[in-house]
Amino acid sequence: MALTLYVDTARWRAHQQSVVQQFPGIVPVCKGNGYGFGHDRLAEEATRMGADILAVGTTYEAARIKDLFSGDLLVLTPFRLGEEPVPLPDRVIRSVSSVEGVRGLVGARVVIEVMSTMKRHGISEEDLPKLHAAIEDVRLEGFAIHLPLDRGDGSTAVDEVAGWMERLRAAHLPLHTMFVSHLRAEELVQLQQRYPQTRFRARIGTRLWLGDHDATQYRGAVLDVTAVAKGDRFGYRQQKAPGDGYLVVVAGGTSHGVGLEAPKALHGMMPRAKGVARAGLATMNRNLSPFVWAGKQRWFAEPPHMQVSILFVPNDAPAPQVGDELVAHLRHTTTQFDRVLDH
Repeated sequence: MALTLYVDTARWRAHQQSVVQQFPGIVPVCKGNGYGFGHDRLAEEATRMGADILAVGTTYEAARIKDLFSGDLLVLTPFRLGEEPVPLPDRVIRSVSSVEGVRGLVGARVVIEVMSTMKRHGISEEDLPKLHAAIEDVRLEGFAIHLPLDRGDGSTAVDEVAGWMERLRAAHLPLHTMFVSHLRAEELVQLQQRYPQTRFRARIGTRLWLGDHDATQYRGAVLDVTAVAKGDRFGYRQQKAPGDGYLVVVAGGTSHGVGLEAPKALHGMMPRAKGVARAGLATMNRNLSPFVWAGKQRWFAEPPHMQVSILFVPNDAPAPQVGDELVAHLRHTTTQFDRVLDH
């Protein structure tokens, strides 16, 4: 009995190929929990699609994935002076976001990140003159820019990348390769046409692995079903059942990521109103679970346990049976499955 990730393999790979065709020279991204699929699986898929570079989040991930992928590995987290050294092969490329970082990587392969409107990290325009001497001691693989997802000022992603291209050109820095994130395919085409001497390479993770929502599905197996009457006490905290129904124990708890949720940016009145409503219900120990039964998302009976969750299903719905599987709406990047089944 497990929390299972079901993958419609043919459909999933067809989507991957559609993205690869839209973004020539794509750099697949495999970081964190491997977007819910795991490092082993994504390294295998990157090899299958013929990728020559795989982007990873950290040096620790690079150390684990180096034995799974034979091509180059691009570490996205920028190098910092004084960081813990991690033994890595020469095919690992380090991202750098400061002149000092470039100087600290003598002889290494590097990609220099420029500061975008994300304002997360990157080389500033003022630092460009200092790069001339610094890049003489490294093997420069190119520059990179990480763009925001939303824009509220009327600017475009193409304008932002082009602005940096012009700054780099004016500083007489090499422009053979530019790694980009969060560009649409048509925007990439525009840039490639505008700067034909530069190779633009899109670093893509979410769109590549999770772009077809119907290609994957999480399901938790029902482990136990217990009938309760209104007022019956149950669980760790001996709460009272809110009505007649069933306590349903289903595979999937906090160790899987069930009940854990990343903060969301809310836009518009309706999402904000729903957020307020959820917060109000939570104060009354009413929390909606990600598990669906008989066409409805069901409430947690109590906070999820480490490996299972207990749901309350009222008696106006059919009782689940042990061995049934409940579809679970879970976020891939925060979920750990027990097993994956291709079909």
